[in-house]
Order: sequence, then structure tokens, then C-alpha cells
Amino acid sequence: MPLFSRRTLEVPAVSVPSFLFDSLQHNAGSGTSDPVFVDAKRPTRYAFTMQNYRDWSRRVASGLLAAGLQSGDRVVLCAGNNIFTPMVVMGTIMAGGIYSSANPGLTPRELAYQLRNCTPRFLLAAPNCLENARLAADAAGMDRDSIFEFDTLDSTASVERPLHFWSWLIAGVEQGDRFVWEPLSTGEAASRTAMLCYSSGTTGLPKGVELTHSNLVANMMQLGMVQFSNKSIADRRGLCVLPMYHALALIYYAFVGPKAGLQTIIMERYNLARMMEHVAHFKITDLLLVPPILISMAKHPRARDDTFDLSSIRKVVTAAAPLGKEVTEQAEEIWAGQVKVRQAWGMSEIPCMGLCWEEGEHRGPTSTSVGELLPGVEGMIVNEDNVEETEPGKRGELWLRGPNVMKGYWHNSSATADTVTQDGWLKTGDIALVDEAGKWYIVDRKKELIKVRGAQVAPAELEALLFEHPQVLDAAVIGVKTATDDEDPRAYIVARDRTKVSERDIVVFVQERVAKVKRLTGGVVFVDSIPKNPSGKILRRLLRDMAAKRSETPRAKL
Repeated sequence: MPLFSRRTLEVPAVSVPSFLFDSLQHNAGSGTSDPVFVDAKRPTRYAFTMQNYRDWSRRVASGLLAAGLQSGDRVVLCAGNNIFTPMVVMGTIMAGGIYSSANPGLTPRELAYQLRNCTPRFLLAAPNCLENARLAADAAGMDRDSIFEFDTLDSTASVERPLHFWSWLIAGVEQGDRFVWEPLSTGEAASRTAMLCYSSGTTGLPKGVELTHSNLVANMMQLGMVQFSNKSIADRRGLCVLPMYHALALIYYAFVGPKAGLQTIIMERYNLARMMEHVAHFKITDLLLVPPILISMAKHPRARDDTFDLSSIRKVVTAAAPLGKEVTEQAEEIWAGQVKVRQAWGMSEIPCMGLCWEEGEHRGPTSTSVGELLPGVEGMIVNEDNVEETEPGKRGELWLRGPNVMKGYWHNSSATADTVTQDGWLKTGDIALVDEAGKWYIVDRKKELIKVRGAQVAPAELEALLFEHPQVLDAAVIGVKTATDDEDPRAYIVARDRTKVSERDIVVFVQERVAKVKRLTGGVVFVDSIPKNPSGKILRRLLRDMAAKRSETPRAKL
């Protein structure tokens, strides 16, 4: 029998904007005066209340429609964190469009793949990735008139680039005030896609994860119940240090936080010293991090001296990769054990979080558990024979079912069928166990993805690229462990002629074509053959065994 969450959940059949904003009066002057978004760099210039959030989003929605956006059209934003990112997201959804984000670190080749896949009506790109966006759009066959430079409204379009500035897509105040988003019926809320989050899933090339209005409303309700169950959160402040082009930070801070009343300070990009400075200055209470950031913080001497006052922190949650008990305890020492680091688990296919600790459980002993099932979610452990394990402590693949499980992969029915069963179970690809108290633990990974500084790297994507090198006859990529429990991509290569290619040649070939997290920082190893089973599937377990036996780990010099 599957295990059920301790809490039930009834998801209303409403759109995301209706769920988020209908508590506000539609007349001017309504709503709280407390900001829900504050720009960390310019807090007096940019501080937006919930009403500001709604009104700016309506102006963006009205502007998009005036520019030609049709229902179901996609809008892609390629940018780091920006105080206006939530307004672009919500404005797109209000207008009946589908929002999709792209990592600004993608190469033109990588971004062009996403653009070809989702065929956006509009592409917004930050100044630091505008040239790559233009090249990618050209490769994908997009019209230049559909590309807009995105930044704060203090900026103007770059003179040397003949592109529109995104303010052209923002309608006037009066026009925005007249805009009314479309209400959705029960069936429409459950079936209409609101967001496309690109993920490698359990394997393979990036795929567009379709999240419906009901998926997002369910996740807002779930995390509101367990992460913000304390009714009085007026003095709670979060710091958005994670990138909002990933589903975790985007949904947590643009959807869940505002609905719960959390004030979020938005950093443009991660910097450890600056992050600790903001914690002290804004008296941050809630931190959502990935393990590499927490590990760096735990090892940084300025986190333990009097340089920064970090005493305001009450809650620390990490996600995106497992965190060992030893480093967890090291991090907790920053607060003399008074703050417990709690882990959560999630994937884009079950957005933001699927397992986490409840608000009242952020005390007690250190634990490597990722908590328990969110409200309305079922879970079970399935062994290699696809048989459910019923005994506590048994390991197997984690399967989840609930209202926050994705609709499917964009235009990829075969990948959807491989990942979601006909009766709605999501095969997560992670190996887990559950104890007698109902606490879940992620212990390994069945899926082939490599975790690099909180990001997911698909071996298949790198292998496909390696085969483009004229001297590569066969190739396989795995992740090798680092000293900080992170992973580095390593390539095993069968060369056509070993005298005509070096490790450095392969490293540089890949480096020039992929984002930084996908580089072969684990090195290159030349082998006589790639271990495979009779059907030709790469036996990565044997490659990992080979990596473990190597006395010297090769490192790419980048």
C-alpha cells in the first residue's frame, strides 16, 4: 500500500493569478503596505507590495496582448535574478501565455535547442546574455522583432544592439488597471499549461516540464501549509540567492512566498560575502540554499567571527542535492546548534518541493532526512522488479503521486510515458527509503543525471556532443565525487587514433560549446572500450567503479 501524507488537500479550480491575487480588492489603494519583493542592491528604489505585484503584472499582461501574444504562446526569459522577474512570469500567465525561463549561462547552441523546442512568441534576455540570445534566436529561426532586452527600468536598450527594450511590452497604468485575467473552469485549471521548466528529467536532453495552473496552485497550498504554517510571519524575511531561472527559487519566491506573506530580498547573483552581508543588513530569517552554498558558508571564517551578524536566521533549508550529516553539523555550529539545517527534495516534474520538513520541526536533532510527504501526496518505494516495498527501511526508487505532479513533457509523449505511469505515479529516478516515523531519505540516484553545484547535467547531452569530435569513436560520461560531496563530469573516451587527440583537446572542445557547469571538470580518461550490456546500454556502474579505483583523479585545467 502506498503511504499517504498526514494532511489532505483540496485544490480549488482557479487560475494562478486568481489564487494569488483575488484576496486583494481591485480598487486602488487596497492591499498591505508591506513589500513582498525588495531589491537587495536598491531597496529604496525597488520595493513592491502585493498590490504592486498584481498591478505591474497586469500591465505586462496587457502589453504582451497588445504586442500580439495569443493564448498558449510561450514567452522565454533568459536572465539572472531581477526584481521584475516575477512580474514577467505572472504577466505572461495572466495574458494566457506560457512562461519559460532559460539559464543565462547557456551557450547559443544550448539556448537554440530550447527555443526550437518551445517556439516562443517573445524572448527577453538580460544584457550579459543578449548576444548569445540573438545568435540562438537566429539559429532557431526567430524574428529579431521578437527579442527584447530585459533589465530594471533604470536601464535603456543597448545602443549598439538594434533590439527593443522590454519596457515596450509594459502597458500604461490606466490600461493595466482595466485588464482582467481570464477565469478558468475546473477542467481548464487542471489542463492548461502555465509554465515550461526545462529539465533533463531522469535522463537525456532537456525537456519542457509542463506545469498547469492546478499544479502551481497545489504547490502554493502545500508549501504554505508546511513551510509557513505560523500565522504570524510579518517579521519573516527570505533572501533569494538561488537563481530564479530554476524552478526551485522561481516557484518558492514568486508564488509560494508572496501568497504566504513572506518578504523576499532579491539578490542579482550569488556571492557568499555579499549574501552574509545582506543577511545581517536585512535581518533575514529564512534561507533556502543548495548544498555547495551552505558548505562554503560552513567553511568560511567570516561566518563564525563578528564580521556579520547572522543571528536573525531562524530557518535554513537546503535542496537540489543530498547533504551529509557531518557538513550539516558544521553548518549548524554557525548558530551554536540553535538553528537546525533541514533538507528538502524536489524536481521540476513535481515543482519546487515534493518532500520537506514541517515548520514546527526545525528544532531537534540533526537529520539527513528530507522530511515527509507534502499534503495530498502519496509515495511508495519500488524495487528493481517494479514491486512495491512495504517494509520500513527498504530501498528502492521513489514514486510519487499528487496534484503537483506535472502534466507531462512538452511535445514528448514517449518521455512522458516513461516517467509518469497511466495512473499518475511519477517515477523520480531517485533511490530512497522511509523509516517507521514516515520520514524519507534520499540515499542514491537511479537516474543518470550528474549534480554539479546544484545544477543537473545529463550525460547523454555531453555524450552526443563528444561524438561530434572527429577523433571520438565511443564515449560515456559519469559524475565523479569531489571533496565537498559535489560531482564533476568525467568523460571516458575511445579514440579513433590516440596519437591525434589529447585529454586537453577533448576538454577544450567541450568547454567551447557548453555552459560552465557542463564542462569536463572531472577530466578525460582514454579507454579501449566502453562497458555496455548486450543491448548496448552503457554500464555506468562499472565506470563509477573504475573511477573509485583510480589513485589519482584527473582534473581539467580550465
